[in-house]
Amino acid sequence: GFMYYDLIRCVFNSTEVKDIEYVRSLYCNKLEFIRFDSSVGKFVGYTELGVKNAERLNKDQGQLAALRAQKEVYCKPNIDIKYQSA
Repeated sequence: GFMYYDLIRCVFNSTEVKDIEYVRSLYCNKLEFIRFDSSVGKFVGYTELGVKNAERLNKDQGQLAALRAQKEVYCKPNIDIKYQSA
């Protein structure tokens, strides 16, 4: 069988949205094959399969806009909580 997983992380050095990076990586058998990075604003493929999927996914402007918005929707509230508890 194959081990497939999705890793979402927020990279930040302040609570300002401009300083936050939303990264979603997809892995198969411990190998990252595709990534969405909000600083790039689109999917990037790292394997043959990833490149093909990135080309397909980058055509969906609605999905890209939704993923770019995750900096404010997903990351910002969680980062605010981390900063309050520190």
